[in-house]
Amino acid sequence: MRQYDLAPLYRNTVGFDRLFSMLDQLVSVDAAPSYPPYNIERTGENAYRISIAVAGFTDRDLTIEVKENTLSVRGERKPSEERKVDVLHQGIAARSFDRRFQLADGVQVVGAALENGLLHLDLVREIPEAKKPKLIPISSNGAQAIEAQKAA
Repeated sequence: MRQYDLAPLYRNTVGFDRLFSMLDQLVSVDAAPSYPPYNIERTGENAYRISIAVAGFTDRDLTIEVKENTLSVRGERKPSEERKVDVLHQGIAARSFDRRFQLADGVQVVGAALENGLLHLDLVREIPEAKKPKLIPISSNGAQAIEAQKAA
């Protein structure tokens, strides 16, 4: 795989550190963890759902945190005091994990639910009023309309 050196870009730009770190992560996809498996679904025009397979984990074993547009889901299975058994074969992975997702600006996590071994995270993209499209009225008297807009 090719390695790209982004050092020249760091020297000539200011404020793009987050973009370059995301590019570094994309280039090193081979090093990305594959456990636990997950799905990302679009459930509406501005709504999304991330479903992560967390079989064997309870809500007490999972931690969900959003910090600086990064969603982190951590799982650490705590040993059960009441259940002391000898496992003859362990095919269900219950190892600790830390899965991270980069969120776009304006994307908020609005809910989380654990059901049937799947952790569902619901996300919504909230578009600020300033960025929403707006209709501009057209009048037949161009000069009068511009003066009316300035006065308002």
